[in-house]
Amino acid sequence: MKKITKRQFLGGSAVVGAAATLGAPAIHAQQAIKWRFQTYAGAALGEHVTKPVIDKINEAAKGELEIELYYADQLVPTGELFRALQTGTIDAVHSDDDSMASPAEVRVFGGYFPMATRHALDVPVLFNQYGLADIWTKAYEKVGGVKWLSAAGQDPCNFNTKKEITSLADLDGLKLYTFPTAGRFLSQFGVVPVSIPYEDTEVAVQTGELDGMSWSGITEDYTVGWADVTDYFLTNNISGAWIGSFFVNEKRWADLPEHLQSVVMSAIESGHHYRNQWYWGGEAKLRATGTKLQLRSIPQNEWRQVEDAADKFWQEISETGETAEKIVNIFRDYRKVINSAGIPYSFS
Repeated sequence: MKKITKRQFLGGSAVVGAAATLGAPAIHAQQAIKWRFQTYAGAALGEHVTKPVIDKINEAAKGELEIELYYADQLVPTGELFRALQTGTIDAVHSDDDSMASPAEVRVFGGYFPMATRHALDVPVLFNQYGLADIWTKAYEKVGGVKWLSAAGQDPCNFNTKKEITSLADLDGLKLYTFPTAGRFLSQFGVVPVSIPYEDTEVAVQTGELDGMSWSGITEDYTVGWADVTDYFLTNNISGAWIGSFFVNEKRWADLPEHLQSVVMSAIESGHHYRNQWYWGGEAKLRATGTKLQLRSIPQNEWRQVEDAADKFWQEISETGETAEKIVNIFRDYRKVINSAGIPYSFS
């Protein structure tokens, strides 16, 4: 047998290695999963309420998941978001159940359910400690096609208007941009709810089509430009916090690897935390130092009529079904707790 030198062996190995490499099939990076995501918010507001979540997902996913963000009505009208999500036209959504016309039995409680909350932190407490998360999960499983991921609170629902409001009588005849359930509730006080695309509201006030909005707190009024076209901000609110959620197409979620599901959920929770401090600080600072809107209030003894009307509204809703009754009872139980706890949980 011919003896092979070390030099020959190494040289041959290099040739074999090179040949093996050349002969091996090319390994391609896994193609990124791409989602189209639409938020209820316009671009100025979306910069704070939705974009931080999407940015965190895209960064943490390291190219495995790429989400393209669209703002209010850019792909479909907000009122068609649920249907678009269910059919897969859109992969994920940030909205409230009410605005996106969800057929789920929890719809009426999304957005601003009258007098159900007093502060933003009430929402995660109700979902995580009082059972609403389980109810929302089951409600969307029942509908099918859409998976509910997480809810959080945001700003209160106040009024910003061209007309000065100092009594309930001043609400009569006001044409306001508001949420479906909020509008239904406010109509008993003479408010005329107006439904138009989000981005058209500022011009609608300038042309007289709207007298203002009952859609947000003062932070949004300044952020999106509504404080530039209205004159007064009513400190009374019909709800202390917006109940909004993140939703995803059921199949798209099931197809997403577990580690990317964790990325999405972590980013959503981070976004909840950011919005809590952004709104809480903004509401206080702009009431105290803002120069565009004059603050007005309806006396508490008169505003009590609105609170009493909310109690009747709760009862009417509770009689529409077993799930509605269960949710209203949770709100009632929570109200008893915070009323007993006193300030800062309740107002007295």
